[in-house]
Amino acid sequence: MSTFLYRLGLAAFRWRGRVALLWVAVLAAVGLGALGAGDAPEDEGAIPGIESRRAFDLIDERFPGSAADGASARIVFVAPGGERVTAAGHRAAVGALVAEVGRGSQVADVTAPFTGSGAGTDDVGRDQVSEDRSTAYATVTYKVTADDLTGASKDALERAVERARDSGLTVETGGDAVTSEAAGGLGEILGFVVAAGVLLITFGSLAAAGLPLVSAVVGVGLSMAAVMALGGVLGLSSSTGELALMIGIAVGVDYALFVVSRYREERAGGHGPQRAAGLAVGTAGSAVVFAGLTVVIALAGLSVIGVPMLTRMGLTAAGAVVIAVLVTLTLVPALLGFWPEAVRGGRRGRGRTGGTAERRFRTRWFRTRGFRTREFRTRRTRGAEDRRWGVRWARFVLRRPVPVLLASVAALGALAVPALDLRLGMPGDEAKPTSTSERRAYDALADGFGPGFNGPLTVVVDARNAGSPEDAAASVGAVADRIAATEGVVAVSPPRFNAAEDTAVLRVTPATAPTSERTKDLVRTIRDERPRTESATGATFEVTGTTALNIDVAQKMTDALIPYLLVVVGLAFLLLTVVFRSLLVPLKAALGFLLSVAASFGALVTVFQNGHGAALLGIDQTGPVMSQMPLVLVGIVFGLAMDYQVFLVSRMREAYVRGSGPGDAVVAGFRHSGRVVVAAALIMTCVFAGFMTGGETLLKMVGFGLAVAVLFDAFVVRMAFVPAALVLLGDRAWWLPRAVGRLLPRVDVEGEALTRAAVPRPAADAPALAAASARQDSPRGAGQGNDRS
Repeated sequence: MSTFLYRLGLAAFRWRGRVALLWVAVLAAVGLGALGAGDAPEDEGAIPGIESRRAFDLIDERFPGSAADGASARIVFVAPGGERVTAAGHRAAVGALVAEVGRGSQVADVTAPFTGSGAGTDDVGRDQVSEDRSTAYATVTYKVTADDLTGASKDALERAVERARDSGLTVETGGDAVTSEAAGGLGEILGFVVAAGVLLITFGSLAAAGLPLVSAVVGVGLSMAAVMALGGVLGLSSSTGELALMIGIAVGVDYALFVVSRYREERAGGHGPQRAAGLAVGTAGSAVVFAGLTVVIALAGLSVIGVPMLTRMGLTAAGAVVIAVLVTLTLVPALLGFWPEAVRGGRRGRGRTGGTAERRFRTRWFRTRGFRTREFRTRRTRGAEDRRWGVRWARFVLRRPVPVLLASVAALGALAVPALDLRLGMPGDEAKPTSTSERRAYDALADGFGPGFNGPLTVVVDARNAGSPEDAAASVGAVADRIAATEGVVAVSPPRFNAAEDTAVLRVTPATAPTSERTKDLVRTIRDERPRTESATGATFEVTGTTALNIDVAQKMTDALIPYLLVVVGLAFLLLTVVFRSLLVPLKAALGFLLSVAASFGALVTVFQNGHGAALLGIDQTGPVMSQMPLVLVGIVFGLAMDYQVFLVSRMREAYVRGSGPGDAVVAGFRHSGRVVVAAALIMTCVFAGFMTGGETLLKMVGFGLAVAVLFDAFVVRMAFVPAALVLLGDRAWWLPRAVGRLLPRVDVEGEALTRAAVPRPAADAPALAAASARQDSPRGAGQGNDRS
């Protein structure tokens, strides 16, 4: 593979103008296709196989036109201190709002809190006015989903609310029909600015810092345009591409960063621009290919969960990774051809070595004393690199591998302990900032009607087998009585029958909040008692509603996490075994990844569930961790972790197969790739941390989880756990049974084929090559069964 990629890099460098024009043409063609495509389809969030989804389908079947999944808005009215919402003036304002909203063309029904218009009477809707008469609410049900609500419908609701507020009432709105967009923070922009600064510090050159950003923008732009162009054909919505956007930026910058860094290294070793570009693609490009494959495995593995939306998101993001790899292997060497010297940074040419006469004098002086110019350059470069923090840290690990290994495992293990109490759910309006109307409506309803009022359960009772409508009504009533007698249920509404009078819907109000563990236990209790209830009443029922749906989704994600980990880690283990031709290196990589993910889960629980440090992030209300968060975290972090693993350890293996000892190979890996891995990790941390500046708790959770996961994996696992484990394992780390080695394909990630035949290395590498050959032919090497070719 390295030879093929070397030739590809040479061709891209030589024909740089044509390659750049080709990518521009592809981007323009796909962009035109995106512009000509229709509107993106709606998100299909249905999750097959869960009870709450089956109950929604039953409601749609038995109550045609009811729009069980249609948008809804809840309008909450709170009277001024000491007054009653049932006062004549307040009743008139509420009635005017209900009448105005009910005239909307997309409104299916409006349930008013008052059933009459007489002043001073108690003709109030059941359960829609609080006992102390201080709070009331109206429910607006729409014919369409929230995505299909027009701006006119939303504006009409807002105008009616403003008029009611003018009467002196406090009026707040909630529900999916009026979900407000959180104020976007500047963190996303600042994250990219900081990323550019990290690249500039790393490379010391504007050209070298800008090249990874340019290649990432091209790859992400092409990916997002493809999502829009193929959205109607493949059912890709706008939100489907969000994961592709995030991971595309991450790997696009990382991969280009690695190739550019290798190019600068080869130039410093004495190679010309074109040869250096070919070597960079042949060696670093090989690592990029296999790093990309691990990310594709992690993202495509989302399809094993059985959630169509996550499957589309994962496959779309995997496509973005493939595009990023292709851009890195072709466009990056082409761009290097346009700026072969500018990307090197520092002082070059005359500024570093003086004038032509002085350079000739130095060359003659070194040659007369037995030095080769390239050898001197390499020695001087390595002498400077040996003083860098990465080399010093690697040598520190060499001297104290056991304390470093134990400290890294202990630190991550301690951070992971809170993850044992991980609770999954879907935070609702209670997690929004108090500046939003939805949060204020939630609090007002909780104060007026109890904490469980914001999360009612919907029970669909099927009484078709009961016989006559009278018998069906009796069966439904018996089901309602049994559910009402369940501990933790505050109230059960009167049944609402369909036209055939064989199916009814009950509204069950729990005593606890929607995200409470006691509410989850209540749902389980009602479902566990179902066989006895059905046998006693002759009617069947299913539990749904937003609260039950969130509980079912959380359980679905929990059940899918272990199979997903097994599939992803197992396939990646096989791939890394092929890459490194070792059994222990992939095993160590998998264990380190699990440690970093567990620590990340623990950090999420500590902040967002237990509330420690939540105020620093502006989080007003703690609650469960978002149901999809573990799977998204595992998918993205696994891909990035394997990137860092391949980038760092591939240089260690390259040094090892060329004659270095196990400890020296670790130092060589940090010498050449430590700075690149740190830069890549800092860039990703900045990008992910930018999400924490938004107003939504969910965005803060995603940003925080990904940022800390990258920090843990890059700086604790890859920088401490991995080198310490390799030092302790010694030669055994690279051991592979001969029988297994004969079965595995040879991919040559370290570019050994380039060293042996395709490309002569600088003279400074000759002693290392001779040592490598001697080591491979030695009895010790044969006895260990190592396969280093």
